[in-house]
Amino acid sequence: MQQISRILIVGGGSAGWMTAALLSQLFKGLYEITVVESQDIGTIGVGEATIPAIKKFNELLGLDENEFLQRTQGSFKLGIQFNDWLRPGSSYVHGFGVIGRDLEWLRCHQYWLKAHGQGRATDFANYSINTAAALENRFMRADPGMAESPIGQIAHAFHFDASLYAKFLSGYAQDRKVRRREGKVVDVTLRGDDGFIESVTMDDGEVIAADFFVDCSGFRGLLIEQAMKTGYEDWTHWLPCDRAIAVPCERSADFTPYTRSTARPAGWQWRIPLQHRTGNGHVYSSRYMDDDTAERILLDNLDGAQRADPLRIRFVTGKRKKIWNRNCVAIGLASGFLEPLESTSLHLIQSAIIRMVRLLPDAGFAQVGIDEFNRQTDFEYERIRDFIILHYKATERDDTPFWRYCRDMDVPSNLQRKIDLFAANGRIFREDEELFAEESWIQVFLGQGITPRGYDPLVDIKSDAQNAEFLDNIESVIGKCVKVMPTHADYVAKTCPAPG
Repeated sequence: MQQISRILIVGGGSAGWMTAALLSQLFKGLYEITVVESQDIGTIGVGEATIPAIKKFNELLGLDENEFLQRTQGSFKLGIQFNDWLRPGSSYVHGFGVIGRDLEWLRCHQYWLKAHGQGRATDFANYSINTAAALENRFMRADPGMAESPIGQIAHAFHFDASLYAKFLSGYAQDRKVRRREGKVVDVTLRGDDGFIESVTMDDGEVIAADFFVDCSGFRGLLIEQAMKTGYEDWTHWLPCDRAIAVPCERSADFTPYTRSTARPAGWQWRIPLQHRTGNGHVYSSRYMDDDTAERILLDNLDGAQRADPLRIRFVTGKRKKIWNRNCVAIGLASGFLEPLESTSLHLIQSAIIRMVRLLPDAGFAQVGIDEFNRQTDFEYERIRDFIILHYKATERDDTPFWRYCRDMDVPSNLQRKIDLFAANGRIFREDEELFAEESWIQVFLGQGITPRGYDPLVDIKSDAQNAEFLDNIESVIGKCVKVMPTHADYVAKTCPAPG
């Protein structure tokens, strides 16, 4: 068996340097790794919001969490607040982590559903430590010594500057013998007999050969699409937004431990609080709104002074038909695009790298391994896609043509099955290793107005008094825990203050 020896990563940014960093850490010099990037080619380095899985990636690299946050001007994230999605004036939080606690073999929300139907339940947010803390702008890391308390069950992710993260990881990777090659790729040479990539040609004429290629070139897909003609699955009929405008503003006093997503007439606006600024963006459909109107809406809704010119981005929601094709794997925007409504962009990079490592081929490139990578990746993309579609589909809004289209559109059959199952008796089941857990689906279903017609009949094993005592205890304990937590701003200032 002949092993590969040279890996070429085309493109830097978050995708390229996350790939290089993890490969250099795991392989420890086994392969010759080169990253080709050009300072003249910009990256989409806006403020980035993440999900808790990013902690595992940083742990694999051996990063110190406080140093990482300082180097990237980062802050903490307990979840995402969705404003005006169900209807104008509505609001809910998709908090990470657990909801209350299970009672026997039923989830907490089943008992809440019965109490809600009786008019006895308080806001569902009161049963999640993450959501309750987020709404009070409070934060602390989970205390592993209090595993039975909500304080031990806090789940967190991060907000940070994506360009600073890429810079941080670039230094990390180069310290571990990854070679950085400045310049632009002007040509790609394919082998005539099998269509595998043989080499790339740089703008100064140098030809760089490799055994295995990772395309991190962004939307253009320099290797996977321009050279290999892989093809693309367009999901715009389910997710009609195809434009985004991003702009930073001054940091405001509202230093929230959560991302905010506010629905707009033809899309939504994000708000990501960092230590040195706030990241903002407007994702919208060009079919229903022109660029100038979209920009005006964004700039009119900043909560601080604008700090840069708006960056305009065009995209087509979907994915490559093969994200691993022959001896090339696409990672990041080169592989596809799902709008960042649930902060999955960096997770898709992370999971692709780990999946690639687990299925790393020898020089024979057995097709069975490539097929398995694509099967797992397709599953992940499609399930995340369905979760994002849910936010648009489950709405009472009919105030604009965009929202009427979303409300009335047909959705993938798997998503419709999940909607119907939850609407009946509040049941949801996580399938295989899909990204979003049952708790995530429950919160978005309820937040988007899908209240089940009934509840699991086993709830009735408990009397109404026992049910009330169970729910009251959860709410009371969480409320007491939140009161002892410091504010998000104070916690960041104490543990990981970034340089000014």
